[in-house]
Amino acid sequence: MTGVFWSALGILAGAFIAVQAPINAQLSRGLGLPIAAAAFSFLSGAIVLGAVALAVTRTQGISLDWKAPAPWLFVAGGVLGGAYVTITTLLIPRIGAAALMAFLVAGQLIAGLMLDRLGFLGMAVREISIGRVAGIVLLMAGALLVRLT
Repeated sequence: MTGVFWSALGILAGAFIAVQAPINAQLSRGLGLPIAAAAFSFLSGAIVLGAVALAVTRTQGISLDWKAPAPWLFVAGGVLGGAYVTITTLLIPRIGAAALMAFLVAGQLIAGLMLDRLGFLGMAVREISIGRVAGIVLLMAGALLVRLT
């Protein structure tokens, strides 16, 4: 049952991404600049996440125990997220939501396969199998069909 919950949560997060892209594109049109839309999207998200993190740590009595990670980890996620939001804001009016989501999932799968293979940042190492490569090929074919038809 837990597996179903986590899978459904992943599907919900994917749906949020699909809805976020046109919202940011509309914001970009209103502001006249995609990077400004990405910045406001991140600012609002940071404010909400900060408030939630503060509430959770206070209500659960959690003290933040700082174990200094590599300095680049403090900015890498934000930089990647900023690039993602900016790129999706630019692409959504040009290729549409379905094609964008298809290519995003394909890119995520390809990157995920490589990260699994490398054991990136302590992740469990998983080999690249024929089935995984076939999945990527099929997903890319599907993304191209969505885009070109």
